[in-house]
Amino acid sequence: MLPSRLCLLLTATLLLAPAFAAQAQRVVEGDLQQQMSAAEFKAAGLDKLSADELAALNAWLQGKVREATTSAVEQAREEGRQEVIVKNRGFFDFGSSEPIEATLAGEFNGFGKGRQYTLDNGQVWEQTDDARVSGVRRQAPGVKITPGVMGAWYLQVEGLNTRAKVRRTK
Repeated sequence: MLPSRLCLLLTATLLLAPAFAAQAQRVVEGDLQQQMSAAEFKAAGLDKLSADELAALNAWLQGKVREATTSAVEQAREEGRQEVIVKNRGFFDFGSSEPIEATLAGEFNGFGKGRQYTLDNGQVWEQTDDARVSGVRRQAPGVKITPGVMGAWYLQVEGLNTRAKVRRTK
């Protein structure tokens, strides 16, 4: 399950982006004369344009705003998707086959079911299988966590041949 704040962020991004686009569209639907004060309209020299020239300028401006709005909405959606994928690697398999390489924070004293492993990147992983390695003491060893099949992840400590099945808890 996605963390609630992240889920809320993604939902807000996906739901509010079209609303912002609609608001931007309403803003430019009127012509420049309706959007600007009389003083601004005159200061910009727009009062010198013929009705056809002003209509062409309004049409061009509305098209540009539509393009920019569409691009911004798509970018916001993609950023929301990417944030979920990056922040949740290890919670779910999002198709990434790239291993996570990091350093264990603190000392490694071997594998054991239920043990928690905190990485230097802030992630916390818990061992879920019965893999055992005892009599090992290493200070801040390098680790590689690789995805397996069906969403399984495996932690391997640098210099050891044994891997432990883990799940991300934080």
